[in-house]
Amino acid sequence: MFDLDRWNEIFITISRNKVRSILTAFGVFWGIFMLVALLGGGNGLERSISKNFSELATNSCFLWSGRTSEAYKGFRKGRRWQINTHDIDVIKATVKGLDEISSMLMPWSAATDNVVRGEKKGTFSAQGNYANYDKIDKSTMMFGRYLNDMDIQEHRKVCMIGSRVYEVLFNRGEDPIGKDIRVDGVYYKVIGVGEGGDNMSFNGDKREMIIIPFTTMQKLYNVGDRVDAFFAMAKSGVAVSEVQEQIETILKTNHSIAPNDKQAINSFNLEEIFKQIGYLFLGVNVLAWIVGFGTLFAGIIGVSNIMMVTVRERTQEIGIRRALGAKPSTIMTQIMSESFTITAIAGFLGISFGVLVLQMFDLAISDDGGATSVFQISFFTAIAAALIIIILGTLAGLGPAFRAMKIKPIEALSEE
Repeated sequence: MFDLDRWNEIFITISRNKVRSILTAFGVFWGIFMLVALLGGGNGLERSISKNFSELATNSCFLWSGRTSEAYKGFRKGRRWQINTHDIDVIKATVKGLDEISSMLMPWSAATDNVVRGEKKGTFSAQGNYANYDKIDKSTMMFGRYLNDMDIQEHRKVCMIGSRVYEVLFNRGEDPIGKDIRVDGVYYKVIGVGEGGDNMSFNGDKREMIIIPFTTMQKLYNVGDRVDAFFAMAKSGVAVSEVQEQIETILKTNHSIAPNDKQAINSFNLEEIFKQIGYLFLGVNVLAWIVGFGTLFAGIIGVSNIMMVTVRERTQEIGIRRALGAKPSTIMTQIMSESFTITAIAGFLGISFGVLVLQMFDLAISDDGGATSVFQISFFTAIAAALIIIILGTLAGLGPAFRAMKIKPIEALSEE
């Protein structure tokens, strides 16, 4: 049952030396605050980085040609080579575990300031894609749709534009679907507007991109069977690295590249990137726990030392209680309760302040002034921190309590 007199005594004892109690509690407060802040900051960084890849299929890789680093079959070192549509056909037919493959064209001449609609114009980049590219690098649509298979098959002069292209060429709120824009002297009908964002994308910012059917760009820019780059996505349960290894073997065979040449094919494996990010933030979380728990433990030792001093100062009081019939367990419970109270109050204030600081940081970095819930700790982390406070607060008073319990009434009363 709740003993009001006991708790009154606890708070009176703590308040006898306010400065000492506050300084002791501050060690616990700062330790738990550091733990919460470090864990919340680590979670926020992890979520922010993961958000940059949120529209990309994590089981995919991106490949493009480079320069050879070894001489092979009569070809000199440093040779440039080019991926072509025949390579893509062979890859589709022979690579096991391949789910999707999407070729891209990124001609330099398509980076132009000649993107015009009426009197409005801007500088944007054009890119040739297939319809299935949207399965690998998903676009959020503001208006209309993405490319489809009919656009590819019929070589349609249509395009999907990014949100910034829309802002430059169209009035706010204007429906752009079915309207014409001129890119490099060629007119295209707008079929969609991609919202884009801060997410990672290839060949520039998606918000400033004009997406054209691959076959249309192939014909208009007279690039033949050239493929500038392509995305490959593995089937569920298949490692992307296995698919990538098969693809690289085919490309090296088709273009007489040395099997051990590591530089001839440039690649970006999203699965490996996510693994590295996972390992990185696992290390960050472990470090946060070590630093935070170490700081908190130092504060707990401070509480324990102060309770030792308190027991020493109250030797006569404890002796009188023992002489009047107080049980050792009662003395022990009293000391542990004081230790627990100091730790609990400081600890829960530290958790609350840590969450408040993270919330304020969330508000500061959000674009619209609303909380994004990125830099926060999970509910289970908060529960774990509370349990740590309770356990350590109890343990901090254990040593002083045993010392108080061993005090003999006669020896205590004889002390000055």
